[in-house]
Amino acid sequence: MMPTPVILLKEGTDSSQGIPQLVSNISACQVIAEAVRTTLGPRGMDKLIVDGRGKATISNDGATILKLLDVVHPAAKTLVDIAKSQDAEVGDGTTSVTLLAAEFLKQVKPYVEEGLHPQIIIRAFRTATQLAVNKIKEIAVTVKKADKVEQRKLLEKCAMTALSSKLISQQKAFFAKMVVDAVMMLDDLLQLKMIGIKKVQGGALETFSYAGFEMQPKKYHNPKIALLNVELELKAEKDNAEIRVHTVEDYQAIVDAEWNILYDKLEKIHHSGAKVVLSKLPIGDVATQYFADRDMFCAGRVPEEDLKRTMMACGGSIQTSVNALSADVLGRCQVFEETQIGGERYNFFTGCPKAKTCTFILRGGAEQFMEETERSLHDAIMIVRRAIKNDSVVAGGGAIEMELSKYLRDYSRTIPGKQQLLIGAYAKALEIIPRQLCDNAGFDATNILNKLRARHAQGGTWYGVDINNEDIADNFEAFVWEPAMVRINALTAASEAACLIVSVDETIKNPRSTVDAPTAAGRGRGRGRPH
Repeated sequence: MMPTPVILLKEGTDSSQGIPQLVSNISACQVIAEAVRTTLGPRGMDKLIVDGRGKATISNDGATILKLLDVVHPAAKTLVDIAKSQDAEVGDGTTSVTLLAAEFLKQVKPYVEEGLHPQIIIRAFRTATQLAVNKIKEIAVTVKKADKVEQRKLLEKCAMTALSSKLISQQKAFFAKMVVDAVMMLDDLLQLKMIGIKKVQGGALETFSYAGFEMQPKKYHNPKIALLNVELELKAEKDNAEIRVHTVEDYQAIVDAEWNILYDKLEKIHHSGAKVVLSKLPIGDVATQYFADRDMFCAGRVPEEDLKRTMMACGGSIQTSVNALSADVLGRCQVFEETQIGGERYNFFTGCPKAKTCTFILRGGAEQFMEETERSLHDAIMIVRRAIKNDSVVAGGGAIEMELSKYLRDYSRTIPGKQQLLIGAYAKALEIIPRQLCDNAGFDATNILNKLRARHAQGGTWYGVDINNEDIADNFEAFVWEPAMVRINALTAASEAACLIVSVDETIKNPRSTVDAPTAAGRGRGRGRPH
């Protein structure tokens, strides 16, 4: 007699468990890695992604690509998340972190299929990661902060390494210098918001500027700058305000009062001695004309972050009323000038006393190109910030991965038990980075990896792939540098993600509730009756 089966979950619930479930999760993560695999390194290809609305994005940045892919598989989402966290934390290395995590899983897949318990795998991976991180810290080269010239060189090298795999790699020397200049201007907090990036379409044409119909002067020397959050235009009457007027004079008085309020504000601003008036709220035509007649410049509807950035650079503070415009709330700079760039006009403040901020203006043909440039600069800026805070660097181009791989492989031979196999698998997985660099450049990966293994065994710590000559080279000498922080973060994130996915042995998917689904689709007939 058969025992009655106990039905615990709702009908239609999809639950899968055990080893097949784990293996399918691992395969899903490999599919994700396939998507970004070819973007790694200086010879990486770009991806063109079109979203639901038809907006096309061209990108080489692992995190951007994974964000735009609408991933639904629950286990594969972890890889998207680590790429995002790497992007937010360090800025660069998003492709490597995804590849590493997928490769870790690929290496343990046979062990899982043979029935090795996931907890043993997780323990081995944690040990290996700890060893690898300590090893990075031990061999990373520290650069002396005291020596400004040395530090600047280091930062430029790091920025160039970050930019070498991007669209703008041809001009990386130019951009790296610019990024370092920008970050060096910030204060100790190194806030990202203080670097503005503006994009103007239209290539590197000669720019011209014109003083438009406002007849406002476009250039001042040592002006005072008023930063306001005040509306300077005739307000329309408030809705639902009711005024009963009996004679025309009464009405005239109301209108006059409005004008007087406006003129009163304008006079206060004029008397404060400010020459440049920037406001977050609109500045009307009357006010614009008034300022132009008195040889002042004004701009309304300035975005808040730009206003804050101006405040940080020129001093002063943003005022919400015009009654207290004393000298100490006004900003100052040496020269203020409005210039036309492409179709847009920009205001330049030069010689700011407290300059801890800066703005890039990117010129380029297509919108996608400029957006990709902005993303690349963002990566480089983040890398430079990291390098200022943590001043130790390692060699990129697969060098550090090969060294860690050799170290862990040697270590694994000294321990008994299953840990030996797993740490060996971890060591093998690290080789994916140099291997992929070779594949993307069209080199013979096996050949180059054999050379690398041999060289590292002889003690060539910083030997990595030399993309330009299809060989191996000392990447530290070749200035392919990255902050050690980037690698540490990538390893820990990838190993955590791998452990997380290995530790899941059952997935239960609740069915979409079926009761309200059909009616929702058939709405729109009168009173929402089901048809």
